[in-house]
Amino acid sequence: MALHIGDTAPDFTAETTEGTVKFHEWIGDSWAVLFSHPKDFTPVCTTELGYMARLQPEFEKRNTKIIGLSVDSLEDHKKWIPDIEETQNCTVSYPLIADTDLKVAKLYDMLHPNADGETKSRTAVDNATVRSVFIIGPDKKIKLMITYPMSSGRDFNEILRVLDSCQLTAEHKVATPVNWKAGEDVIIAPSIKDEEAREKYPDGWKTVKPYLRIVPSPK
Repeated sequence: MALHIGDTAPDFTAETTEGTVKFHEWIGDSWAVLFSHPKDFTPVCTTELGYMARLQPEFEKRNTKIIGLSVDSLEDHKKWIPDIEETQNCTVSYPLIADTDLKVAKLYDMLHPNADGETKSRTAVDNATVRSVFIIGPDKKIKLMITYPMSSGRDFNEILRVLDSCQLTAEHKVATPVNWKAGEDVIIAPSIKDEEAREKYPDGWKTVKPYLRIVPSPK
């Protein structure tokens, strides 16, 4: 079955470069970003995983763990990491899942639509995992799902931006407008009537339309 935002993220146990991971247990009370890449020892993936390594402290500030995945073996992951670190000027300390049996890829619909699931018949064109990203909350619910083309590297700054929005809107009854960045003004949720809004925002807000009320971001 296809996954949707709001679904419980499928749980699994997998071998990673940081040991055996029981996914829900590993997330614990944190947020998590699960992202897949097509293949070890490939150029775009090398740049992506290196950038995530450099961005890891920003995720940690947000109580968020990151974990990568491909269908490559644990041995290949470990051989590839030095290449990432050398070329991308980073240290890869987050786990990479070795999903050689495609178990996690199938759970999260990471398979290319033309892949038949048989390792021996896969080619570089229909390799098992596409560039998928999932943000998962401490409640183990999926908050974001994005899949990118094989040839397009991801903008992980955007993932960080949406994480900020997800965390803010999970705590406060607000929404974030187009191109919003952390600290910028937000929108009072339409479900909040003016009377309740006055209690929450005694300094008031800017009413553009009755359904569009702008207020400084909650601290």
